[in-house]
Amino acid sequence: MRQEWAAIGLRGMYGYMADLSTEPRWYRVHETFTEDADLAADIITTLVGTLQGETLGPDSVALTIKHFPGGGPQRGGGDPHYYFGRNQSYPAGNFDYHLKPFKAAIAAGTSSIMAYYGIPVGQDYERNDVGMAFSKGIVTGLLRDQLGFDGYVNSDTGIIGEPGANRAWGLEGQSVDELLVTAIDAGTDVLSGFDSHKQILSLVESGAIVQARIDLSVRRLLREQFELGLFENPYVDSARAANIVGKADFQEKADLAQRKSVVLLRNSGNLLPLATPDGDTALRIYTLGIDADTVDDCGYDVVAGEVESTVPADVDVALIRVTVSNPVVSLDEYPDEPLPVPGVPPATIFGGAAPDELDFLAFSDMEDTKSWQVTPKLSQIRSVMEAVGPANTVLAVYFRQPYVLDEVSGLRDAGAIVALFGADDAALMDVLAGRFEPVGKLPFALANSAEAILRQAPDAPGYPPGDTLYPFGFGLSYEP
Repeated sequence: MRQEWAAIGLRGMYGYMADLSTEPRWYRVHETFTEDADLAADIITTLVGTLQGETLGPDSVALTIKHFPGGGPQRGGGDPHYYFGRNQSYPAGNFDYHLKPFKAAIAAGTSSIMAYYGIPVGQDYERNDVGMAFSKGIVTGLLRDQLGFDGYVNSDTGIIGEPGANRAWGLEGQSVDELLVTAIDAGTDVLSGFDSHKQILSLVESGAIVQARIDLSVRRLLREQFELGLFENPYVDSARAANIVGKADFQEKADLAQRKSVVLLRNSGNLLPLATPDGDTALRIYTLGIDADTVDDCGYDVVAGEVESTVPADVDVALIRVTVSNPVVSLDEYPDEPLPVPGVPPATIFGGAAPDELDFLAFSDMEDTKSWQVTPKLSQIRSVMEAVGPANTVLAVYFRQPYVLDEVSGLRDAGAIVALFGADDAALMDVLAGRFEPVGKLPFALANSAEAILRQAPDAPGYPPGDTLYPFGFGLSYEP
């Protein structure tokens, strides 16, 4: 990745997310790595060291690790892109637990850190009633003074704007000038999405912001650009880029990563791996949600559910790939987003469930909702399982969030259940057909009920044994 990006001139990245997936209702779980702080710290250390190198240089990709001091513990599961998700909550007292990956990033030399929109409710760092980028206690006191970070601090996008058109939680009614002064005084160097240099200069001229503070941010930004070599040689060699991007050995590593990410959760009766086709004898497989041609390429006799809705009586196995999504609301209908419009549902333009449906993580609860969409529909999945038999059904579920395979849904009765985290159909079939041994482990625990999620603190990983369906790190392999 570093070689490819540098070859085409991509020298910086708004990433990676060092946030922890301790709150299953938070829709950005799929952008995190794990609920485990130590594992996340190891991953972030590797990413910074690999993409930036030991020091920034002409071949580096500079990283902005986000979202400081950890965007996982969202009160009620709401995301702070939205007003309803502005508060971060730490009832289990795990503020420092969420800091671990950021400490690792700083030790590895990350070039930049992004502060999140959320408000650190009840924490000792003042102010604790405003978004992180506006809190001097968070940005200067904690990040710089305590943790020793000397790079530049990047805000998330849209914290500066007119009242009613900003994400300056706790300060959303203030003027642009007031927001600028507060954010810059707090220690934020880059105001993402704001580009009026003239307005900042006018505040310097009026004495509201001292020039030395602006100079400090400029030095931090210029240091990165000089170390990357952008002033000496900002251009790339197009012929070299063409030879590097998409190299076969790079793709092989990506393909391997996909296969290693597949987690086998259940394999009753050793349904998997699927029997290998032998001459004219092959399993007859009914598919839903997966490319039928990919399954056919493995030598199986395939009936595509998208073409034939009725399951033939001679089908041996049903293979269903399950995805969950949230319809994105168009901003065209919400001129005053991001603040709520009285009497109008919030504009979830970035994704995630509606605020009154955040708790609906159980598959049986997602039916007939306005902001959850299960594909194929749960009723269709149940119909296929009934026709083929649950014991002969393989479910491959994309866990974009830690969804609940609740008992009422009937999904946990499937003979085999596989957890996916972005693997394509070819990678999935290599595992199901036994061409690749399942080695993946769960990056987060799965609760056995939606109620268990509500009982658990948003800043705490895992669940008590009685509330756990599958623990963190769980993953089966095929028996010899």
